[in-house]
Amino acid sequence: MSILNINPRHLWALCRKESYQIVRDPSSILIAFILPVILLFIFGYGINLDTNKVKLGVVMQDNGAEAQRFVDVLGGSPYIEVHHSNSRADMQTQLQNGVVRGVLIVNSDFSAKVRQHQGPAAMQLLTDGAEPNTANFLSSYLQGSLQVWINQRSNDQGLATIALTTLEPRYWFNPTTVSRNFLVPGSISVIMTVIGALLTSLVVAREWERGTMEALLSTSVTRSELLLSKIIPYYLLGMVAMSLCVLVATTLMDIPFRGSFWVLFIVSSLFLGSGLGLGLFLSTVTRNQFIAAQFALLAAFLPATMLSGFIFEISSMPDAVQAISYLVPARYFVGALQTLFLAGDIWPVILLNSFFLLVSALFWLGLTAIKTARRLDD
Repeated sequence: MSILNINPRHLWALCRKESYQIVRDPSSILIAFILPVILLFIFGYGINLDTNKVKLGVVMQDNGAEAQRFVDVLGGSPYIEVHHSNSRADMQTQLQNGVVRGVLIVNSDFSAKVRQHQGPAAMQLLTDGAEPNTANFLSSYLQGSLQVWINQRSNDQGLATIALTTLEPRYWFNPTTVSRNFLVPGSISVIMTVIGALLTSLVVAREWERGTMEALLSTSVTRSELLLSKIIPYYLLGMVAMSLCVLVATTLMDIPFRGSFWVLFIVSSLFLGSGLGLGLFLSTVTRNQFIAAQFALLAAFLPATMLSGFIFEISSMPDAVQAISYLVPARYFVGALQTLFLAGDIWPVILLNSFFLLVSALFWLGLTAIKTARRLDD
Protein backbone atom coordinates (compact mmCIF):
# COMPACT_ATOMS: atom_id res chain seq x y z
CA MET A 1 0.00 0.00 0.00
CA SER A 2 1.53 3.30 -1.09
CA ILE A 3 1.50 6.05 1.48
CA LEU A 4 0.55 8.54 -1.26
CA ASN A 5 -2.43 6.50 -2.44
CA ILE A 6 -5.46 8.39 -1.12
CA ASN A 7 -9.02 7.74 -2.20
CA PRO A 8 -11.17 10.78 -1.32
CA ARG A 9 -14.24 8.60 -0.80
CA HIS A 10 -12.36 6.33 1.59
CA LEU A 11 -10.91 9.28 3.47
CA TRP A 12 -14.29 10.99 3.76
CA ALA A 13 -15.94 7.81 5.03
CA LEU A 14 -13.21 7.24 7.62
CA CYS A 15 -13.31 10.86 8.79
CA ARG A 16 -17.07 10.68 9.12
CA LYS A 17 -16.76 7.45 11.10
CA GLU A 18 -14.23 9.09 13.43
CA SER A 19 -16.45 12.16 13.81
CA TYR A 20 -19.38 9.96 14.86
CA GLN A 21 -17.08 8.32 17.39
CA ILE A 22 -16.14 11.73 18.80
CA VAL A 23 -19.79 12.69 19.21
CA ARG A 24 -20.64 9.38 20.89
CA ASP A 25 -17.62 9.49 23.22
CA PRO A 26 -18.23 11.82 26.22
CA SER A 27 -14.53 11.84 27.09
CA SER A 28 -13.62 13.54 23.80
CA ILE A 29 -16.17 16.31 24.40
CA LEU A 30 -14.95 16.69 27.98
CA ILE A 31 -11.31 16.94 26.94
CA ALA A 32 -11.98 19.33 24.05
CA PHE A 33 -14.51 21.76 25.56
CA ILE A 34 -14.80 21.43 29.34
CA LEU A 35 -11.20 20.73 30.36
CA PRO A 36 -9.72 23.77 28.53
CA VAL A 37 -12.02 26.24 30.27
CA ILE A 38 -11.41 24.70 33.69
CA LEU A 39 -7.63 24.68 33.23
CA LEU A 40 -7.66 28.21 31.84
CA PHE A 41 -9.39 29.60 34.92
CA ILE A 42 -7.14 27.56 37.23
CA PHE A 43 -3.98 28.81 35.54
CA GLY A 44 -5.31 32.34 35.05
CA TYR A 45 -6.57 32.96 38.57
CA GLY A 46 -5.03 30.16 40.65
CA ILE A 47 -1.45 31.02 39.66
CA ASN A 48 -0.67 34.62 40.53
CA LEU A 49 2.83 36.06 40.63
CA ASP A 50 1.60 39.45 41.83
CA THR A 51 1.69 40.47 45.47
CA ASN A 52 -1.09 42.96 46.20
CA LYS A 53 -0.82 43.40 49.99
CA VAL A 54 2.38 42.59 51.88
CA LYS A 55 2.29 42.66 55.65
CA LEU A 56 5.12 44.86 56.94
CA GLY A 57 5.97 45.27 60.59
CA VAL A 58 7.26 48.72 61.59
CA VAL A 59 9.30 49.32 64.72
CA MET A 60 9.36 53.04 65.54
CA GLN A 61 12.50 53.87 67.52
CA ASP A 62 12.04 57.51 66.48
CA ASN A 63 8.80 59.40 67.19
CA GLY A 64 9.88 62.54 65.31
CA ALA A 65 7.78 64.25 62.67
CA GLU A 66 9.89 63.06 59.71
CA ALA A 67 9.74 59.43 60.79
CA GLN A 68 6.00 59.64 61.36
CA ARG A 69 5.49 61.27 57.99
CA PHE A 70 7.37 58.48 56.25
CA VAL A 71 5.34 55.82 58.06
CA ASP A 72 2.15 57.59 56.99
CA VAL A 73 3.31 57.29 53.38
CA LEU A 74 3.81 53.56 53.92
CA GLY A 75 0.29 53.27 55.33
CA GLY A 76 -1.12 54.95 52.24
CA SER A 77 0.50 52.47 49.86
CA PRO A 78 -1.98 50.02 48.23
CA TYR A 79 0.70 47.32 48.32
CA ILE A 80 1.73 47.43 51.98
CA GLU A 81 -0.23 46.59 55.13
CA VAL A 82 1.53 48.22 58.10
CA HIS A 83 1.66 46.52 61.52
CA HIS A 84 3.08 48.74 64.28
CA SER A 85 5.06 47.64 67.32
CA ASN A 86 7.45 49.23 69.78
CA SER A 87 9.35 46.00 70.33
CA ARG A 88 11.95 44.81 67.83
CA ALA A 89 12.04 41.36 69.41
CA ASP A 90 8.27 41.03 69.08
CA MET A 91 8.36 41.92 65.39
CA GLN A 92 11.21 39.50 64.74
CA THR A 93 9.12 36.77 66.37
CA GLN A 94 6.20 37.65 64.11
CA LEU A 95 8.54 37.49 61.11
CA GLN A 96 9.71 34.04 62.15
CA ASN A 97 6.12 32.87 62.59
CA GLY A 98 5.05 34.20 59.20
CA VAL A 99 2.67 36.82 60.59
CA VAL A 100 4.52 39.57 58.71
CA ARG A 101 6.73 39.29 55.62
CA GLY A 102 9.18 41.97 56.65
CA VAL A 103 10.19 44.28 59.48
CA LEU A 104 11.21 47.91 59.00
CA ILE A 105 13.20 49.42 61.84
CA VAL A 106 13.29 53.23 61.91
CA ASN A 107 16.39 54.23 63.85
CA SER A 108 16.16 56.69 66.73
CA ASP A 109 18.16 59.39 64.93
CA PHE A 110 16.16 59.26 61.67
CA SER A 111 14.27 62.56 62.03
CA ALA A 112 17.27 64.45 63.39
CA LYS A 113 19.52 63.43 60.50
CA VAL A 114 16.84 64.32 57.95
CA ARG A 115 16.35 67.82 59.42
CA GLN A 116 20.03 68.57 59.95
CA HIS A 117 21.32 66.86 56.77
CA GLN A 118 23.84 64.88 58.78
CA GLY A 119 24.41 62.08 56.26
CA PRO A 120 21.97 59.33 55.30
CA ALA A 121 19.09 58.66 57.66
CA ALA A 122 19.36 54.90 58.07
CA MET A 123 16.56 52.39 58.28
CA GLN A 124 16.86 48.62 58.42
CA LEU A 125 14.62 46.21 56.51
CA LEU A 126 14.41 42.57 57.52
CA THR A 127 12.64 40.27 55.06
CA ASP A 128 11.75 36.60 54.87
CA GLY A 129 14.34 35.19 52.46
CA ALA A 130 12.55 31.82 52.40
CA GLU A 131 10.20 33.45 49.88
CA PRO A 132 12.57 35.40 47.60
CA ASN A 133 9.85 36.79 45.31
CA THR A 134 7.90 38.24 48.22
CA ALA A 135 11.10 39.67 49.72
CA ASN A 136 11.97 41.34 46.40
CA PHE A 137 8.44 42.70 46.03
CA LEU A 138 8.55 44.15 49.55
CA SER A 139 11.93 45.79 48.95
CA SER A 140 10.64 47.34 45.71
CA TYR A 141 7.45 48.58 47.35
CA LEU A 142 9.46 50.14 50.15
CA GLN A 143 11.75 51.88 47.67
CA GLY A 144 8.70 53.25 45.90
CA SER A 145 7.22 54.56 49.14
CA LEU A 146 10.56 56.16 50.02
CA GLN A 147 10.59 57.92 46.66
CA VAL A 148 7.07 59.23 47.28
CA TRP A 149 8.12 60.53 50.69
CA ILE A 150 11.18 62.26 49.22
CA ASN A 151 9.08 63.89 46.52
CA GLN A 152 6.55 65.11 49.07
CA ARG A 153 9.28 66.57 51.24
CA SER A 154 10.92 68.24 48.24
CA ASN A 155 7.65 69.90 47.28
CA ASP A 156 7.15 71.24 50.81
CA GLN A 157 8.35 74.84 50.58
CA GLY A 158 8.96 74.96 54.30
CA LEU A 159 11.82 72.47 53.91
CA ALA A 160 15.00 72.57 51.90
CA THR A 161 14.74 71.01 48.45
CA ILE A 162 16.44 67.63 48.15
CA ALA A 163 18.31 67.07 44.90
CA LEU A 164 16.78 64.08 43.15
CA THR A 165 17.14 62.09 39.96
CA THR A 166 13.66 60.97 39.04
CA LEU A 167 12.97 57.73 37.22
CA GLU A 168 9.83 57.33 35.14
CA PRO A 169 9.42 53.66 34.16
CA ARG A 170 7.53 52.61 31.05
CA TYR A 171 6.43 48.98 30.82
CA TRP A 172 6.23 47.82 27.24
CA PHE A 173 3.79 45.10 26.10
CA ASN A 174 2.24 44.75 29.59
CA PRO A 175 1.71 48.28 30.94
CA THR A 176 -0.30 47.11 33.95
CA THR A 177 2.42 44.57 34.89
CA VAL A 178 -0.31 42.05 35.75
CA SER A 179 1.17 38.55 35.70
CA ARG A 180 -2.06 37.03 34.40
CA ASN A 181 -1.52 38.78 31.07
CA PHE A 182 1.48 36.58 30.27
CA LEU A 183 0.48 33.55 32.32
CA VAL A 184 -2.78 32.99 30.41
CA PRO A 185 -1.17 32.82 26.92
CA GLY A 186 1.41 30.44 28.32
CA SER A 187 -1.28 28.34 29.95
CA ILE A 188 -3.07 28.01 26.60
CA SER A 189 0.00 26.22 25.24
CA VAL A 190 -0.08 23.77 28.15
CA ILE A 191 -3.81 23.23 27.66
CA MET A 192 -3.39 22.59 23.94
CA THR A 193 -0.57 20.17 24.69
CA VAL A 194 -2.88 18.15 26.93
CA ILE A 195 -5.74 18.30 24.44
CA GLY A 196 -3.66 17.33 21.41
CA ALA A 197 -1.81 14.49 23.06
CA LEU A 198 -4.73 13.12 25.07
CA LEU A 199 -7.27 13.15 22.27
CA THR A 200 -5.21 11.13 19.80
CA SER A 201 -3.54 8.93 22.44
CA LEU A 202 -6.86 7.13 22.76
CA VAL A 203 -7.68 6.78 19.07
CA VAL A 204 -5.66 3.84 17.71
CA ALA A 205 -5.54 2.11 21.09
CA ARG A 206 -9.33 2.16 21.18
CA GLU A 207 -9.47 0.49 17.77
CA TRP A 208 -7.18 -2.31 18.94
CA GLU A 209 -9.04 -2.82 22.23
CA ARG A 210 -12.43 -3.02 20.52
CA GLY A 211 -11.20 -5.28 17.74
CA THR A 212 -12.11 -2.87 14.95
CA MET A 213 -8.51 -2.36 13.78
CA GLU A 214 -8.36 -5.84 12.28
CA ALA A 215 -11.52 -5.08 10.33
CA LEU A 216 -9.97 -1.89 8.99
CA LEU A 217 -6.77 -3.68 7.99
CA SER A 218 -8.76 -6.24 6.06
CA THR A 219 -10.16 -3.52 3.78
CA SER A 220 -8.45 -1.59 1.00
CA VAL A 221 -7.76 1.37 3.29
CA THR A 222 -4.24 2.71 2.84
CA ARG A 223 -1.88 3.85 5.56
CA SER A 224 -2.22 7.49 4.58
CA GLU A 225 -6.01 7.29 4.61
CA LEU A 226 -5.97 5.68 8.03
CA LEU A 227 -3.56 8.23 9.50
CA LEU A 228 -5.33 11.24 7.98
CA SER A 229 -8.70 9.99 9.19
CA LYS A 230 -7.29 9.94 12.73
CA ILE A 231 -5.68 13.38 12.45
CA ILE A 232 -8.17 15.56 10.55
CA PRO A 233 -11.21 15.27 12.90
CA TYR A 234 -9.09 15.78 16.00
CA TYR A 235 -7.24 18.67 14.38
CA LEU A 236 -10.58 20.39 13.77
CA LEU A 237 -11.63 19.59 17.33
CA GLY A 238 -8.36 21.00 18.66
CA MET A 239 -8.75 24.21 16.67
CA VAL A 240 -12.26 24.66 18.08
CA ALA A 241 -10.81 24.19 21.58
CA MET A 242 -8.08 26.72 20.75
CA SER A 243 -10.70 29.23 19.58
CA LEU A 244 -12.63 28.67 22.80
CA CYS A 245 -9.52 29.35 24.89
CA VAL A 246 -8.75 32.57 23.01
CA LEU A 247 -12.36 33.70 23.31
CA VAL A 248 -12.45 33.10 27.06
CA ALA A 249 -9.04 34.74 27.56
CA THR A 250 -9.88 37.92 25.62
CA THR A 251 -13.47 38.40 26.78
CA LEU A 252 -13.95 36.95 30.25
CA MET A 253 -10.37 37.37 31.47
CA ASP A 254 -9.66 40.65 29.63
CA ILE A 255 -6.30 39.53 28.22
CA PRO A 256 -5.16 41.80 25.36
CA PHE A 257 -4.59 40.30 21.93
CA ARG A 258 -2.48 42.47 19.62
CA GLY A 259 -1.52 40.04 16.89
CA SER A 260 -3.24 38.70 13.80
CA PHE A 261 -5.70 35.86 14.06
CA TRP A 262 -4.47 34.24 10.86
CA VAL A 263 -0.94 34.11 12.31
CA LEU A 264 -2.41 32.57 15.46
CA PHE A 265 -4.21 30.03 13.28
CA ILE A 266 -1.00 28.99 11.50
CA VAL A 267 1.09 28.77 14.66
CA SER A 268 -1.64 26.80 16.46
CA SER A 269 -1.92 24.41 13.51
CA LEU A 270 1.82 23.72 13.60
CA PHE A 271 1.72 23.09 17.33
CA LEU A 272 -1.31 20.82 17.04
CA GLY A 273 0.58 18.84 14.42
CA SER A 274 3.27 17.91 16.95
CA GLY A 275 0.74 17.31 19.75
CA LEU A 276 -1.52 15.11 17.65
CA GLY A 277 1.47 13.29 16.21
CA LEU A 278 2.85 12.54 19.68
CA GLY A 279 -0.51 11.26 20.93
CA LEU A 280 -1.07 9.14 17.83
CA PHE A 281 2.43 7.67 18.14
CA LEU A 282 1.84 6.69 21.77
CA SER A 283 -1.52 5.20 20.88
CA THR A 284 0.00 3.19 18.02
CA VAL A 285 2.85 1.86 20.14
CA THR A 286 0.97 0.99 23.35
CA ARG A 287 -2.37 -0.26 21.92
CA ASN A 288 -3.88 0.41 25.35
CA GLN A 289 -5.95 3.50 26.14
CA PHE A 290 -5.02 3.75 29.82
CA ILE A 291 -1.29 3.32 29.23
CA ALA A 292 -1.35 5.71 26.26
CA ALA A 293 -3.12 8.39 28.31
CA GLN A 294 -0.61 8.04 31.15
CA PHE A 295 2.32 8.31 28.76
CA ALA A 296 0.68 11.32 27.11
CA LEU A 297 0.51 13.15 30.43
CA LEU A 298 4.12 12.30 31.26
CA ALA A 299 5.53 13.07 27.83
CA ALA A 300 3.44 16.16 27.09
CA PHE A 301 1.88 17.83 30.12
CA LEU A 302 4.81 17.75 32.57
CA PRO A 303 7.48 19.00 30.13
CA ALA A 304 5.11 21.67 28.85
CA THR A 305 4.48 22.91 32.39
CA MET A 306 8.03 22.73 33.72
CA LEU A 307 10.26 23.43 30.70
CA SER A 308 8.29 25.75 28.42
CA GLY A 309 8.99 29.02 30.25
CA PHE A 310 5.30 29.28 31.07
CA ILE A 311 6.00 29.71 34.80
CA PHE A 312 9.72 29.13 35.32
CA GLU A 313 12.27 31.33 33.55
CA ILE A 314 14.33 29.10 31.24
CA SER A 315 17.44 31.30 31.46
CA SER A 316 17.59 30.68 35.22
CA MET A 317 17.67 26.89 34.77
CA PRO A 318 20.90 24.84 34.72
CA ASP A 319 22.53 24.52 31.30
CA ALA A 320 21.63 20.83 30.99
CA VAL A 321 17.95 21.53 31.67
CA GLN A 322 17.98 24.45 29.24
CA ALA A 323 19.32 22.11 26.55
CA ILE A 324 16.49 19.64 27.22
CA SER A 325 13.91 22.44 26.96
CA TYR A 326 14.80 22.89 23.28
CA LEU A 327 13.13 19.52 22.64
CA VAL A 328 9.82 20.66 24.14
CA PRO A 329 7.45 22.06 21.46
CA ALA A 330 5.50 24.00 24.08
CA ARG A 331 8.56 26.20 24.62
CA TYR A 332 8.17 27.63 21.13
CA PHE A 333 4.40 27.83 21.33
CA VAL A 334 4.62 29.78 24.61
CA GLY A 335 7.00 32.28 23.01
CA ALA A 336 4.76 32.68 19.97
CA LEU A 337 1.55 33.05 21.98
CA GLN A 338 2.94 35.56 24.46
CA THR A 339 4.30 37.60 21.55
CA LEU A 340 0.98 37.54 19.67
CA PHE A 341 -1.08 38.41 22.73
CA LEU A 342 1.10 41.11 24.27
CA ALA A 343 3.31 42.51 21.49
CA GLY A 344 1.67 41.68 18.17
CA ASP A 345 3.12 40.28 14.95
CA ILE A 346 6.83 40.42 15.81
CA TRP A 347 8.06 38.42 12.83
CA PRO A 348 11.59 37.46 13.97
CA VAL A 349 10.11 35.83 17.08
CA ILE A 350 7.11 34.27 15.35
CA LEU A 351 9.04 32.88 12.37
CA LEU A 352 11.76 31.35 14.53
CA ASN A 353 9.27 29.65 16.83
CA SER A 354 7.13 28.54 13.88
CA PHE A 355 10.13 26.90 12.25
CA PHE A 356 10.85 24.76 15.30
CA LEU A 357 7.15 23.90 15.63
CA LEU A 358 7.13 22.77 11.99
CA VAL A 359 10.18 20.58 12.58
CA SER A 360 8.56 19.06 15.65
CA ALA A 361 5.28 18.39 13.82
CA LEU A 362 7.07 16.72 10.90
CA PHE A 363 9.12 14.60 13.29
CA TRP A 364 6.19 13.21 15.30
CA LEU A 365 3.87 12.76 12.34
CA GLY A 366 6.66 11.12 10.34
CA LEU A 367 7.57 8.84 13.23
CA THR A 368 3.94 7.85 13.60
CA ALA A 369 3.69 7.10 9.88
CA ILE A 370 6.77 4.87 10.02
CA LYS A 371 5.57 3.04 13.10
CA THR A 372 2.08 2.60 11.70
CA ALA A 373 3.54 1.30 8.45
CA ARG A 374 5.33 -1.48 10.28
CA ARG A 375 2.19 -2.46 12.17
CA LEU A 376 0.04 -2.44 9.04
CA ASP A 377 2.53 -4.41 6.99
CA ASP A 378 2.72 -7.22 9.61
